[in-house]
Amino acid sequence: MARYTGPKTKICRIFGEPILGNPKNLDKNANPPGQHGANRKRKQLGEYALQLREKQKAKYTYGVLERRFRNTFEEAARMKGVTGENLIRLLEARLDNVAYRMGMSPTRPGARQLVSHKHITVNGIICNIPSYICKPGDIIAIKEKDKTNTGLTSLMRGKNPKITWCDWNDASMSGTYLAHPERESVPENIKEQLIVELYNK
Repeated sequence: MARYTGPKTKICRIFGEPILGNPKNLDKNANPPGQHGANRKRKQLGEYALQLREKQKAKYTYGVLERRFRNTFEEAARMKGVTGENLIRLLEARLDNVAYRMGMSPTRPGARQLVSHKHITVNGIICNIPSYICKPGDIIAIKEKDKTNTGLTSLMRGKNPKITWCDWNDASMSGTYLAHPERESVPENIKEQLIVELYNK
């Protein structure tokens, strides 16, 4: 399966929340997709379905395919601490997600494109690997040549003040990944324990 490039609104409607970043996706129609929408009689989800749904939500939220997601989970399981919290920390430390958190792009797919098109540097070196795991102290910046590119700079929206594990400087167009975030401070509505239970079956 390749990366999903279909309607974003449909994915948001499946989960009933704007997991792809734009709340406008649910403004016109928040009903589940399908012929009869909200009126369709739906079976109550079983334990496995709930776990699978949570995994799919995490994958769509962070834009990660199954193999990479599985490898990330296995890495989280090898780390000390709670596996679910480690998984969220690793997903948050991805370079494309850090660029998104710093406000370089209004969406994660946009941040991923910035990385893959070589507009982002890590500690002064161009990095085009969206899955690169940032370490505390890494300096993430717009490439020097691109700082005058109005097409890129016009999309920057500035860092959300609630994101305390990243720092951003508008003047230098660079930021620092300060530390791996605590689970309570990550705003994503993901029940990581269900994902752990799914992979541990």
